[in-house]
Amino acid sequence: MGKRISGEERRKSLLRMIEESEQPVTGTALAKQAGVSRQVIVQDLSLLKAKGYPVIATARGYLINDPEIDGSKLRRKIVCRHGIDQLKDECDAIVDEGVVIRDVIIEHPVYGFITGELMLKSRRDVRVLLEQLHETQATPLSSLTDGVHIHTLEADHEDALEAAIAKLDRLGILVSELDV
Repeated sequence: MGKRISGEERRKSLLRMIEESEQPVTGTALAKQAGVSRQVIVQDLSLLKAKGYPVIATARGYLINDPEIDGSKLRRKIVCRHGIDQLKDECDAIVDEGVVIRDVIIEHPVYGFITGELMLKSRRDVRVLLEQLHETQATPLSSLTDGVHIHTLEADHEDALEAAIAKLDRLGILVSELDV
């Protein structure tokens, strides 16, 4: 049997694994690497978040949201509205321009603003999200608000943001841009 490590050492190791990965790391992969259950990983990552570490959970796995890295990026918030049948078109239109879809936000009449971290950067990421929705039979957050939702978009260049927003407008998906 291998040397047993403390919870604190395991959490430091989890942080290193996530920081060193160029892609989000699934809870299952972290659990396998650490030799613990996925539930232990969820608890460990919750503890790290509570201590102020910028760990975020996305549909594709865990990643570090480092503000210093993201500080050079341009961000815009947009309001969109569409049915589930246009979800792929919306996301593809955005990522095809080199724009990252950081999140989806809805304003629920009872719970207020609810945010889901996405971090979609490519058509592959979009495909994985759609597969997860299908496999779990989950519905998008926007289904709670008749299709209305907000995205935070992020890009290196203003031209990319403008092109993505123009595509959404042509698709009839864009409602408005928000001043942030």
